[in-house]
Amino acid sequence: MSASLTIEELGRRDTTLGLVLNSVYDGVYIVDRKRRIVFWNKGAETITGYSAAEVEGRRCSDNILNHIDVEGNLMCRGGACPLLRTMRTGQEIEEKVYPLHKSGRRIPTLTHTAPLRNNKGKIIAGIEIFRDISTEENFRHLQEKFNTLIKKYVSTVTFEEAMAQASVGAQTVSRRRELTVMFLDIVGFTTFSETRAPEEVVMMLNEVFGICEVITRECHGDIDKYIGDSVMTVFVDANDGVAAAGKILYDALPRMNALRQEQGREAVQIRIGMNSGLVVQGDIGSSERKDFTVIGDVVNTAARIQGIIKPDTIGISETTYSRLDPDNAVRCSFLQKISVKGRKTPVPVFQYR
Repeated sequence: MSASLTIEELGRRDTTLGLVLNSVYDGVYIVDRKRRIVFWNKGAETITGYSAAEVEGRRCSDNILNHIDVEGNLMCRGGACPLLRTMRTGQEIEEKVYPLHKSGRRIPTLTHTAPLRNNKGKIIAGIEIFRDISTEENFRHLQEKFNTLIKKYVSTVTFEEAMAQASVGAQTVSRRRELTVMFLDIVGFTTFSETRAPEEVVMMLNEVFGICEVITRECHGDIDKYIGDSVMTVFVDANDGVAAAGKILYDALPRMNALRQEQGREAVQIRIGMNSGLVVQGDIGSSERKDFTVIGDVVNTAARIQGIIKPDTIGISETTYSRLDPDNAVRCSFLQKISVKGRKTPVPVFQYR
């Protein structure tokens, strides 16, 4: 821009600059150093409902746009105004803000502000370009609600893998991973389910599985699948796995059972078996329904351990025990050796307390 450029020239619509800005689909307006609006294009009229005649010569904070940020803070007073910061610092700023439409409703916009300088480098004005992102925001909200709903029924690993496939259109690549698998089973569930109303059975399962889900995520693990009255979880770190098992059995379950007994309901007992090693991870199932899950001897051994230990016990294999740090290892004691299908030698099992 030339050194002779003035605010009056910026506000003209018959210049090349004015004609170009007025043809832009996005909203564009220019303010002077006092934040008075000197130019308001047709895009701004369409997005906000205010005509150029209604706003030019006024400040945008004069009961016109009254921007608020994503936290609900008013931006047009104090130093929060993006245009004011741009003209003070010379920096371009991009933010999501919510101006006030003439009808009184807030609209989400993606706003970009920049300083306007003459050829001497002096900032003489500020320009704001903004775009109505209502459609994008509505889609984002719908997507988040959908994601929340889907995550109730599939594991985080499954969800993230599905989203990755959807974004690139690629097939899942099966792979081997070193994981710790935890199998948790409810003791005496068959008898319980045969003597209780279906609503009570489902309530009890949801109570136990809800505890498992929260603690598993807290300990950086993932629910792989629910199998009737059992839940299978996976962890990258064996220490996270035993921490989750301990919190479930020794902390959360007693609190849940105390509440159940206050309500006249019987206590729930569980068994937890754990094993670590290489598993195969990938899509399992038909073309119409697949589960992203882990399979292999490690899984089978964890299930076998869970099946032979006493109620309210955490049994871990030697391979899991060998991966524990000293603070967790000292909480383990040898329990017994068990035979596992496909294994030539018995598997040592330790109890984690």
